[in-house]
Amino acid sequence: MKALVYTQPNEVQLLDRPEPLAADGEVILRIDAVGICGSDMHAFHGHDPRRKPGLILGHEFAGTIVETRAPHLMKGLRVTGNPLITCGHCEYCVQGRDNLCANRTMVGMTRPGAFAQYMSLPAGCVVEIPQEMPATHAAVTEPAATALHALNLSMRALQRPLPETRALVIGGGAIGLLSALLLKSYGCRSVEMAEVNPLRRRSAQQHAQCETWDPLDAPAPESRFEFVIDAVGAKPTRALALSSVKPGGVVMHIGLQDWASEIDMRKLTLAEITLLGTYTYTMADLRATVSALHEGAFGSLDWLDVRPLDAGSQAFDDLQNGRTASGKVVLTPGF
Repeated sequence: MKALVYTQPNEVQLLDRPEPLAADGEVILRIDAVGICGSDMHAFHGHDPRRKPGLILGHEFAGTIVETRAPHLMKGLRVTGNPLITCGHCEYCVQGRDNLCANRTMVGMTRPGAFAQYMSLPAGCVVEIPQEMPATHAAVTEPAATALHALNLSMRALQRPLPETRALVIGGGAIGLLSALLLKSYGCRSVEMAEVNPLRRRSAQQHAQCETWDPLDAPAPESRFEFVIDAVGAKPTRALALSSVKPGGVVMHIGLQDWASEIDMRKLTLAEITLLGTYTYTMADLRATVSALHEGAFGSLDWLDVRPLDAGSQAFDDLQNGRTASGKVVLTPGF
């Protein structure tokens, strides 16, 4: 089969790889669409020691079951899936917080991912999609579920309902744009976005009807927003999030561009700011997200940048150099 392989830092190549074999309790998917994630870009740059050269990346996917060794999953079923492979018996799994599983492994990290014509997947990770749902939309389930999980956590901490809340999203990549779209769907009437890339600012204005501004040019509004989402996670964006949130407000930290940085702990304390972290999603979130996507909660998704898998190397290069307005490039492996 053809696969887009991470061969060395800043390089992916379309190569021939053996087709995967299904172990007991697994299925083989024909990959119909797969998104490029920020963590794939992180690996591409050589910044993730867990993802080593020779690996097939990709964990945002939709596909069709072509072989099954799981009796309850039939050939021909159209699915997406949870790239987190969890143990099912640790304290977090039994609580329903399987995203925090102490023994988790991951598609596109500890096993070959979805930048390929075929991929194996444990049956417990399979999430069925409506049979008429476009594969390119279904492939957005994973990042959209990250946004959904983050917003649902945040709403527990906000003092007032979202329609009464002024929200700032920092970062116009996939997670930021999907968060803005979902905020609008949840009834939040005031959503602004801080984004340095002018192409992505225009995309957010067009598709999420956000007021946007460049944080490198415009002074950051201090203590203006009840709710701030940092979908970047860099030292400057963390500072912006803490500066712009109002006393008593909530900062949701999603992005992980930088591993660590200082934040304004004095404001966090004296202004009673709630700072939340989030990691991925649960299986319940993924199923809810499939329904939300299919019902239009994230809009038409006509901003997706869809390309063939054999154009994957150029797609990585365009993303690296900020040459695409879309927050999400989706590859289609059909040959």
